[in-house]
Amino acid sequence: MTSSSERPYEGRVLIITGASRGIGAEAAKIGARRGYAVCVNYSQDEAGAAAVVAEIEAEGGRAIAVRADTSDEGDVARLFETVDRELGTVTDLVNNAGLMGGSYRVAELDTAVLRRLMDVNVIGYFLCCREAIRRMSRSYGGKGGRIVNVSSIAAVNGSVGERVHYAASKGAVNSMTIGLSREVAREGINVNVFSPGLTRTTMNPPGRIEKIEHTIPIGRAGTAEEMARGILWLLSDDAAYAVGANLVLSGGR
Repeated sequence: MTSSSERPYEGRVLIITGASRGIGAEAAKIGARRGYAVCVNYSQDEAGAAAVVAEIEAEGGRAIAVRADTSDEGDVARLFETVDRELGTVTDLVNNAGLMGGSYRVAELDTAVLRRLMDVNVIGYFLCCREAIRRMSRSYGGKGGRIVNVSSIAAVNGSVGERVHYAASKGAVNSMTIGLSREVAREGINVNVFSPGLTRTTMNPPGRIEKIEHTIPIGRAGTAEEMARGILWLLSDDAAYAVGANLVLSGGR
């Protein structure tokens, strides 16, 4: 039998957007092992989301998969309503769904690519935070909660020559988190940023990791599990005094 000390967050409900693969999938699995009931959100990869849910359930956890495009206001409302109905009121949110936006110099950037990137990486985060706050905030009758917005070290290094547009979207996430964290801190909600460095996930095009891995002081790219553990720390009671913090796991890059 699993003890309460092994599942310290039993009774909490966690939504992770973009959780069908990579860092989001690992965060969902680790969170479930710690007792969270988990909503695995996905936009397209239904099979990946189902596999994450199956693994959680095989280990005795509780999870559902919900398809929603987080840049779509109606989809986001339906996502949270589904969680309300099937798991209970959300207590923890990880905004993780995002796009890389391709590799372009700014002079070559297509407006449609830029708009889609901002819709997902910025507007989607606002929409999900809004729905979460309406349920978590003591001003709305909630009991508080935790929000982690997944950013990137690109927000501070600029991703020069390949993804300035991506870096700009993550810079917006950082600024949003600073303001929002102060706005809702006294309403019982802790909002923080998690900034991963180069990570071995399928979001990276073939050859990219091998091309730039040598620039990392620690000597290697990070793993999705390592990044997920950083996110889970920000959700944990150990981070109860963290407000507007930016946890960077980049191997020193």
